[in-house]
Amino acid sequence: MDKENLTVIKEFILMGITDRPELQAPFFGLFLIIYVISVVSNLGMIILTKMDSRLKTPMYFFLRHLAFIDLGYSTAVGPKILVNFVVNQNTIPYIWCAIQLAFVIMFIVSELFVLSAMAYDHYVAICNPLLYKVIMSQRVCWVLVIVPYLYSAFLSLLTTIKIFFSSFCGYNVISHFYCDSLPLVTLLCSSTLDVELILLIGSAFNLVSSLLIVLVSYMLILAAILRMNSAEGRYKAFCTCGSHLIVVFVLYGTLFFMYVQPKSSHSFDTDKMASVFYTVVIPMLKHLIYSLRNKEVKGSLHKKKNKILKNLCKIPI
Repeated sequence: MDKENLTVIKEFILMGITDRPELQAPFFGLFLIIYVISVVSNLGMIILTKMDSRLKTPMYFFLRHLAFIDLGYSTAVGPKILVNFVVNQNTIPYIWCAIQLAFVIMFIVSELFVLSAMAYDHYVAICNPLLYKVIMSQRVCWVLVIVPYLYSAFLSLLTTIKIFFSSFCGYNVISHFYCDSLPLVTLLCSSTLDVELILLIGSAFNLVSSLLIVLVSYMLILAAILRMNSAEGRYKAFCTCGSHLIVVFVLYGTLFFMYVQPKSSHSFDTDKMASVFYTVVIPMLKHLIYSLRNKEVKGSLHKKKNKILKNLCKIPI
């Protein structure tokens, strides 16, 4: 491509979720409610697992980091979605587009491997209960979250740099509601082979390797459960894993729908709907699932609520 045919792009135009004016206001209200619930539930989980001494176990350590990750990528996307519903033209500056892409990739990749770490934690808790505190020491727990953070940050920077250091054509309309890698690649004038290889290999490795850890962990857990003689023990083991399995099924199902569907049926519209689900809806549902299905979390919430009400009653009117 000749240099004179290239244009310096200062901003991108986002197509948004819908171009129908009559849906802008209802969608704004819906997504505002979803985002507020997501922020409150994830922040609540972070604060609760940090303050309550009964929730200082490795399981809640990973759950706190999962809440932090969910809060991160829903905030990287959510506020911009809300703004796009109330402005005439959905634009995003060039540098902010790069930053948004970097954060979204980093948080989503981190989540996959933190979920894998949680599966391993469940495996140790059920299959090696006597050695649980030794195996899942504080140092090991930190390693299991720091390594995914460092790896995801590296992959995020590599992908973002490869895309934004390439040459864009004059066309700056992104067929999405946020700066995602696949729509951005279609706007490049220079060769996209190396970027596409990074995306393909990275996506395949992240999905397959993290899911493999989850599947192996749960196969071993299932074998251990089937060997249990106590019905109460089997029920307790299923309760321990239930919430995590629901979250894994929903998240991986959405991601595989996006990346493993046949090329003939692949479209940005289907990607857009799937992206809405895993960037906005799943962060809200995830910690509601953990809270509603977990007796310790519900008990801690109830205790904090009673303490707040008790303190309020002491305030003189």
